[in-house]
Amino acid sequence: MKIQNRVRPLLVMLILLVATVAVAADDQQPIRVVVWDERGRKHPSYENYTGNAIADYLKTRPGLKVKSTGLDEPEQGLSKKVLDDCDVLVWWSHVRNRDISPAVGKEIAGRITSGQLSLVALHSAHWARPFVEAMYERTRIDAMAKLSSAERDKAVIEEVYPPEYRAPKRNAPVTPSIEYDRSEAGRVTVTIRHANCCFPLYRVDAKPGHFTTLLPNHPIARGVPAKFDVPQTEAYDELFHVPAPDAVVFEERWDHGERFRNGMLWKLGKGWVCYFRPGHETYPIYKQPVPLRIVENTIRWCGTKPEASPAAKGR
Repeated sequence: MKIQNRVRPLLVMLILLVATVAVAADDQQPIRVVVWDERGRKHPSYENYTGNAIADYLKTRPGLKVKSTGLDEPEQGLSKKVLDDCDVLVWWSHVRNRDISPAVGKEIAGRITSGQLSLVALHSAHWARPFVEAMYERTRIDAMAKLSSAERDKAVIEEVYPPEYRAPKRNAPVTPSIEYDRSEAGRVTVTIRHANCCFPLYRVDAKPGHFTTLLPNHPIARGVPAKFDVPQTEAYDELFHVPAPDAVVFEERWDHGERFRNGMLWKLGKGWVCYFRPGHETYPIYKQPVPLRIVENTIRWCGTKPEASPAAKGR
C-alpha cells in the first residue's frame, strides 16, 4: 500500500509532463510560406512552373504552411490577405519583373523592415521590385548609420537611381555608392547612387556550376555538402551591384572562370533578405535535392526572425 502511495504521485507528475509537452508542441506555429512565381512561359523542365515545383516540395516538409501564388492571380497574387498570412516570401521571376509596380515593391520592403516577413529572391529576381526596393532601403540605412545623431537631424539626402533593367558594363562604377558633403554650418548632404542590382555578364550554355560552402556552420548550410555541383545552369559573373551583404553562405564558380556569391544575406530592419542565384527555368534545378534543401533551410532560418547572421563575407 505504501509503494502504491509513492508511485501514484509519480504517475501524476509524468502525465502532467506529457500533457505539457503536447501543449507546447501544439503551440508551435508553422512558418507561413508564400511562393510567388511570375508564371510566364512554361518549359518542359517543369510541368507546372518553377514556383509550383518549389511549393510542392515544401508542402511535404514538416512545420511549414505553404501557399503558391503568382502574377496571374487576383491582385497579382500579392493581396493584403496573402501578405498578412506570410512569414517568408519566396520569389521566382525572370522576364516579367517590370509587371510589378514600384509601389508593391515598396510595400513588401516595408513589411520586411517592420519584421512582418522576410524575402528569399531566386535567380532573375535580382531585378524583382521587392528585391530592388529592399536594396535601396538597405543602402539608405547604411548611409545614415555613418552619421552622428546630430548629423542625421540635419542631413539632406539626394538619391540617384540606375536605369532600370540595364546590366552594368564591366568597368562601370560600383553601386551602390555613398558620398558625404559636410558644410561649415554642420549640414551634411548625403548623395546615394543606388545599386543596379545586376552584374556585367550572364551566359546560357547549360554548363555546370561548382559550389563551395563558405559558412558550413550557418543554419542555411545545414545538411549541404562542402562542395557540390548544379549540373546545368546559367552563369552569372561578379561584380553583383548590391550593398555589401551581412553574410555570404556559398560561392559558385564555372569552368570559364566566372564566379558569383550565393546565399547572400542582408538584415533589413527587423527582417531579412536572401538572394540565391540558381533557378533558370530551362534546367530542372528545383527538382534537385541540394538546391531545394538550401531554399528550405533559408526559409526555416528567416522564419525564426534571427537578430544576426553568423560570420560575414562581403564583396
